[in-house]
Amino acid sequence: MKLKKLISILLVLMLALVTGCSDSDSTANEPEKAPEKTDLILATTTSTQDSGLLDVLLPEFEKENKYNVKTIAVGTGQALEMGTLGEADVLLVHAPAAEEELVKSGDAINRKKVMYNDFILVGPDEDPAKIKGLSVAEALAKITESKASFVSRGDDSGTHKKELELWKKSSLDPKALGGAYIETGQGMGATLKIASEKTGFTLTDRATFLAQKKNMPDTEILVEGDESLLNIYHVMQVNDEKHEKVNAEGAKAFVEFMTADETKNIIKDFGVAEYGEPLFFLFE
Repeated sequence: MKLKKLISILLVLMLALVTGCSDSDSTANEPEKAPEKTDLILATTTSTQDSGLLDVLLPEFEKENKYNVKTIAVGTGQALEMGTLGEADVLLVHAPAAEEELVKSGDAINRKKVMYNDFILVGPDEDPAKIKGLSVAEALAKITESKASFVSRGDDSGTHKKELELWKKSSLDPKALGGAYIETGQGMGATLKIASEKTGFTLTDRATFLAQKKNMPDTEILVEGDESLLNIYHVMQVNDEKHEKVNAEGAKAFVEFMTADETKNIIKDFGVAEYGEPLFFLFE
């Protein structure tokens, strides 16, 4: 009886050993699982979206990091508001004065310069207000005098903020145009299209204009090169100490990616093959 009991115990132990080895071998043969990706919310401007730059950069970031980027392309004012409310993790925007306020309030941290291009005044190739080659102030005065159509984004974006700043510096009120001053409340691509349809003038960043030029062959660059037209982009994290739901690790990784040498090389060359010139420039 004792012998039978001993044999039973030995059989159970042997079975457990075999099963354990089998499970171990099975686990060893299983392929390693890729790390699970988490979402990262990027609030940015329509110009980075419409220019096509994000279509090139984001796949590179996602390939190197464990994050799926959810892009919300809006006006800079809305993007900054998302930062204030903690509704985004990281911001890529171009309204320096408003950005500084966000840093001062403690809603944003780790703000870094990324790139720049410039704003330009564009309009119909027949140039009804005769502004080609003038300074910004002279051009806006001519547009006002001639009551030509001026199409504004009117959306509190970085471009809209710059436009209002230029009117103010020129001591002019765009409302003096009456019905010829058209506010679209839309992004840069849509605003350019409306300006083309209305044979009106508008302020745009150069990158979006070059990317959209094929859709509006009768629209030309009329005013450029003025120092007041510089357009600087910064990237920054939304402060997780103030907004607890922020993906701080992902936001930090994105800031590091946007300022890395490899990314700078991509930005530096972006647009050259298609347009013969880069759409964005880097700081020395």
